[in-house]
Amino acid sequence: MKSNKGGLFLGIDLSTQGLKATIIDSGLNVVCEKAVNFDADLPEFKTKGGVHVHKDGLTVTSPALMWVAAMDLLLDRMKGEGCSFNEIVAISGSGQQHGSVWLANGARKMLAGLDGRKSLREQLSDLFSIGDSPIWMDASTTQQCKEREKALGGAQTVADLTGSRAYERFTGNQIAKIWQKNKAGYESTERVALVSSFAASLLVGGYVPIDASDGSGMNLMDLKTKKWSKAALDCTAPGLGEKLGDIALSHSVVGRVHKFYCDRYGFGRDCQVVAFSGDNPNSLAGLRLGAAGDIAISLGTSYTMFGVLSKPAPSAHEGHIFANPVDPATYMAMVVWQNGALTLERMRDKYAGGSWAKFQEMMGKTRAGNEGNIGFYIETPEITPPILKPCVRRFDIKGGDVAGFPPETDLRAVVESQMISMRVHGCNIGLEPERILATGGVSQNKTVLKVICDVFGVPVYVAKQANSASLGAAYRAKHGWECGNAGKFVPYAVTLAGAPPFTKVMDPDLEINRMYSDMIMRYRELEKKLTGGKE
Repeated sequence: MKSNKGGLFLGIDLSTQGLKATIIDSGLNVVCEKAVNFDADLPEFKTKGGVHVHKDGLTVTSPALMWVAAMDLLLDRMKGEGCSFNEIVAISGSGQQHGSVWLANGARKMLAGLDGRKSLREQLSDLFSIGDSPIWMDASTTQQCKEREKALGGAQTVADLTGSRAYERFTGNQIAKIWQKNKAGYESTERVALVSSFAASLLVGGYVPIDASDGSGMNLMDLKTKKWSKAALDCTAPGLGEKLGDIALSHSVVGRVHKFYCDRYGFGRDCQVVAFSGDNPNSLAGLRLGAAGDIAISLGTSYTMFGVLSKPAPSAHEGHIFANPVDPATYMAMVVWQNGALTLERMRDKYAGGSWAKFQEMMGKTRAGNEGNIGFYIETPEITPPILKPCVRRFDIKGGDVAGFPPETDLRAVVESQMISMRVHGCNIGLEPERILATGGVSQNKTVLKVICDVFGVPVYVAKQANSASLGAAYRAKHGWECGNAGKFVPYAVTLAGAPPFTKVMDPDLEINRMYSDMIMRYRELEKKLTGGKE
């Protein structure tokens, strides 16, 4: 693996289920990809899907030391396969959004003192004041969300200030819970990091700022000023601003790699680290969304729908507005569904023996619209719409509850309900696509893409590169490096001018699209049954 004249750029994605790396050259060509799967490669941490679901069914955490061990393993594998670390001139990264990492008193000194003769795991086992990091799947902070909205003047006020109403998984509410329930842990914490800023801190060997885009997902940052809101900090926990550190624009260079990585892996001493951001912002970067009507649908562990807005209108009911990670002048709008790929995969496993080929065969035995049958498959507390109590509900064409569907009908129902929900709730916050860019693991499935295409009635495209978050991080490494060299902001489109085009995979059947449009009113009414009238 060799670069051309401009060097190499590394993107790292610390996601829910694994750690991935993508390296591009200066011509934006992918030259290396590697991955670590937490469950399979680090079984000693006993995770399932990269997480631990606690007995209450609402609390979900991941062991922070597992992420450290994964970094060791990933870099060791890359070194073993001859990765040219010395040619990497900049690194950026992606972290699952909303997760918090609790670094103990003295952590800064531990990070600064890393020794290349020992692994990260050997040296950082005492780095954490709280070893189990709350992550985005956690839904245990309803009380703290209510307290935040009361303290700040209501859900819409919180949304106007921070970009989103108070959400259970948002980091500020997780911090409030820890302050209330585990004061000793909070007081022994020197730094509260996001997953993204923690991964960057490992590379720099010291604390780095939280970037403005990932910081938007905390209910703590003033979206307009891109600074911490004093009112939001004050109603969360004492002394929080000092524990959080600063906020940086997403294209900022936050340091250089620590000597540890030079000694152990051969990185160059001048290799820059560009601010890490969240996985969804990095997916936006990887999919190069810029024009109105370009909407991405990410079909990963959770499903997300996102695009760029110039004039955001935050909602007290649903969706999120973040700072745009590649354009400080605009914003990113996003809606999230927690019951995404894992829910669909469990249905596939149940009925199709884990085979996507069998799944597609069974889907082919049913017709679009599913004879009017609609299902809701809420296996874990749902974000959109807000349904905290898991349930599975099935309705026939007349809206009556039914105990079950035939297997083929059940499979189509889960796919169609997920995609109709995306159309309903995406439209609610202004995401109205003219074309859709699909990404994430399930985007490889043409049957699912066909449902998306017909539900929305617009063409569907895919990227040649599937891992949009790690690719977006690599693109952002190059962008931040160019901004740093220029001493000013360089338009992202200039950096990405040579990126490969997206591939159109299908056009919609407009007759089927009209049929799905007719289903939407029924879907809305059934959804209200589940949410007590809230959409």
